[in-house]
Amino acid sequence: MESNRFEHGSLPAASPTEVTSIDAIITAAYESISGPAGQKRDWNRVRSLFIPDPCLIPTAKHAGKHDVDLAPQDLNVESYIARVAPYFQANGFFEKEIARRAEQFGRIAHVWSAYESRHNPDDPEPFMRGINSIQLFDDGSRWWIVTIYWQHESAEHPIPKKYLETKG
Repeated sequence: MESNRFEHGSLPAASPTEVTSIDAIITAAYESISGPAGQKRDWNRVRSLFIPDPCLIPTAKHAGKHDVDLAPQDLNVESYIARVAPYFQANGFFEKEIARRAEQFGRIAHVWSAYESRHNPDDPEPFMRGINSIQLFDDGSRWWIVTIYWQHESAEHPIPKKYLETKG
């Protein structure tokens, strides 16, 4: 058995069933951030899915900047939690994958994961859709999320049809 350098230190242990495959870890990532307003998320579950010092990168508009419409905002897990926890306290948030395109070479994988978000799971329409670009690493005993880089859909940037069809 190979040494798993990522499990040493202060990272919470992941549920083995949530990190055995690309499908399992992506499902766990979506489930871990979803829930009704006021429900505290299991942040240790979230932390357990990522390598130490991962990148979570929302693409957002920069207020007051005329030369840059959208730009990445680099977060780590702790800054992501600080950013979303107040929103989750006040709002229901249920995000689910609606299509996936995945490619793998050896122990690395890249997944284009189209998603939609609802305030309640039974809302007839999502309030938001977008694409997560997810990079993963298999250390020989489990999968880890290295990066999630995402952009919300807009009238200017609709999700291309090819990303709404599951492949790979």
